[in-house]
Amino acid sequence: MWLSDQYRSYRNLVFRGISVPNDVSGLLDIDPQEVAGIEHGIAQQDIEALWGHAESLFQSGMHPMVSLCLRRGGDVLLNRSIGYADGANHTQARVASLQTPVCLFSASKAVSAMLIHKLAEDGLIDLLNPVSHYIPAFAAEGKAQITVYQLLAHRAGVPGIPDDVDIDLLFNQAAAVEQICKQPGLHSDGRVLAYHAITGGFIQAELIRVVTGKTLNEYLDEIVRKPMGMRYFRFGLEAKDQALVARNYATGLPNLGVVERQLAKILGVGVSDVVDISNSEAFLSAEIASANLYATAEEAGRFFQMLLQGGQWEGKRIFTPLTVNRATREMGKPQFDHSLIVLPMRYSAGMMLGMNPLGLYGPKTHYAYGHLGFSNILCWADPERDIAVSLLTSGKPVIGNHLPSLLKLLNGISKTCKPCVDMDYIYTQVL
Repeated sequence: MWLSDQYRSYRNLVFRGISVPNDVSGLLDIDPQEVAGIEHGIAQQDIEALWGHAESLFQSGMHPMVSLCLRRGGDVLLNRSIGYADGANHTQARVASLQTPVCLFSASKAVSAMLIHKLAEDGLIDLLNPVSHYIPAFAAEGKAQITVYQLLAHRAGVPGIPDDVDIDLLFNQAAAVEQICKQPGLHSDGRVLAYHAITGGFIQAELIRVVTGKTLNEYLDEIVRKPMGMRYFRFGLEAKDQALVARNYATGLPNLGVVERQLAKILGVGVSDVVDISNSEAFLSAEIASANLYATAEEAGRFFQMLLQGGQWEGKRIFTPLTVNRATREMGKPQFDHSLIVLPMRYSAGMMLGMNPLGLYGPKTHYAYGHLGFSNILCWADPERDIAVSLLTSGKPVIGNHLPSLLKLLNGISKTCKPCVDMDYIYTQVL
């Protein structure tokens, strides 16, 4: 025990982690409505092994809260949380639960992109029209021919905001749109793939406003949140819910040198600054299409289950199957992203896609679609395996001792939930 405690103290000092108690039973919340895995051909011990990897992710100290929801065939096989919503390492810590809302960060992009696809489904926009057809100011500085489709696929040519622009711009939708519109584009024809961490969402929200007259949350409420019976699932939180949120923590090894510079390039500011901003009242109250949708793991998984079902939820048509197909189909060969330069990426018009032999969602996940959120948030659907998964975390490590557990969890999900669907048949039914 002494060795264990000494190791944990040393680990937490090096990796900036939280202190994890030996007995974590009081930090668990398990959905009593979970369905036995055997009903879907999966041994319950294999389901428990997956949760064991999630617990190990928490026990690494890198994530004060871990919440995991796994559906197969529409049934919830896992829906559990472990850890602290706030106050980790303090005697007055607030224990997290399945009802604790978590910021999805960039996984929010999958939701805002589907709202734009809904505009196209309803004939309010054409994805192949230039963005400037709807927002004339966007035509400035060589961006006149950039299409809505290219905006969704991170090819709009405005991946970031200049360093000399105040970060408070995040909290002013009109000012952000004005700034992005007047910026020079990287190109005029959408040929460069460069991840738009923040900028694309502001333009998407403006498209919604221009063609519907509604705010981002008003449109989300109408199309998704209310029809699907979500408790949270909104950009920003209402004042009455902000005290319930999972607080974000800067954990892991300090990001130095080229790592910190690259992250600052992608995020707009350094990692510690992002964490501080994300815990602020201004961020909690804002509507940022690309960065601050709040949900529980079950709600996030519910959204991807709906997509997996061709856009239908409990008899309600949220999107048409063709809309889901259009939003999740690959838009080009895998290539190195000029922002996320560490690995080749596959994108659809709004989603990050899985890959073979190994991708964001584990091994052999070519048909999977979803999105990564800063830093270990993953929400996706894999139609070949008939699963919808959401992994929500509140630590923000880049390099840390959590990585083996995270990789084992992703690998375990892919191997435990074996392919069970003929994808050629699925595409034939859609088209």
